[in-house]
Amino acid sequence: MAVKNFRYVSRFCNVHRWNFLILALLLSTFTSFAQETQPTPPLQEDDTSPIKIKTDLVTLTLTVTDIYGRYVSGLKKDAFKVFDNNEEQEITYFSDTDAPISIGILFDVSDSMSGDKIGKARKALERFINTSHPSDEYFLIAFNSRAQLLLDRTRDGEAVLRKLTLVQPKNNTALYDATYLGVERVTSGTRQKKAMLIISDGQDNASRYNFGEVRRLLKESDVVVYAVGILDGSDSSSMTGMQGQAFLDELTSVTGGKSFYPQTNVELDEIFERIALELRHQYSIGYTPKGFEPDGKWHKVKTKVKPPRGLPRLTIRSREGYYATPNTNYR
Repeated sequence: MAVKNFRYVSRFCNVHRWNFLILALLLSTFTSFAQETQPTPPLQEDDTSPIKIKTDLVTLTLTVTDIYGRYVSGLKKDAFKVFDNNEEQEITYFSDTDAPISIGILFDVSDSMSGDKIGKARKALERFINTSHPSDEYFLIAFNSRAQLLLDRTRDGEAVLRKLTLVQPKNNTALYDATYLGVERVTSGTRQKKAMLIISDGQDNASRYNFGEVRRLLKESDVVVYAVGILDGSDSSSMTGMQGQAFLDELTSVTGGKSFYPQTNVELDEIFERIALELRHQYSIGYTPKGFEPDGKWHKVKTKVKPPRGLPRLTIRSREGYYATPNTNYR
């Protein structure tokens, strides 16, 4: 009797063990199916990542001033004309809003900036940041014998100033390398408008890149370059000093920017503030060139502005042209 009961219990346990295994298998399959059929949560978009759009749209940043050098705002689209290789184009994009920008700050910390030069430049840069748009995006590059990215895409202007208090001037000057790095970083910025501010005496004696390569890169980009030459009496009269000024003048003019050479501390502060204000009072226009062909050729661009009735002649600054290649703009 005991043996029969044992066999009965054994068969009972085996049956329930199989039932348990089958039930576990069904639950596992159902769970897996439920997970697969649930909708995938949408990816969170990072608003700091630029969206790349292939386009043939040529964009220009324009600065308009009167005969006294004052910025002229409030102009409408029909006040402007743009010519591409001497052929007038239809302006399809126009904006005069005070929009934030991506700006690269290139700060010379070489031996030639020793003494009180670097301290004056830091103080003036603080005025620039305080006058700029509160949502501007900064890239900080310090350079002496080599260019070094100290801050990559930050909106914290105070962080830029704090970084520069830790840097001491020494060694040679790789200004061309710093400019090349600056253009590469700024063009990766998230803001539509791009600019670069060079704070230096313009002299270079340590770069791997040469002047021609840097100039070509700037002509291919849509970065507007400004330069503040921090000079002393000997810089203005020496051959290296004059070469440095010529370099800064050429790089800024080809992009539609401008170079400045303040003589006093008061003038230095005013110039930094002026550049910040100019960046906030610019026009942006765009057009698709008629019969565009990406043949890599240089297209000379000329812009004209018609002053409103009663106003004297206006001056307009913009980049000189572009190379006809399929652009990758950032929106």
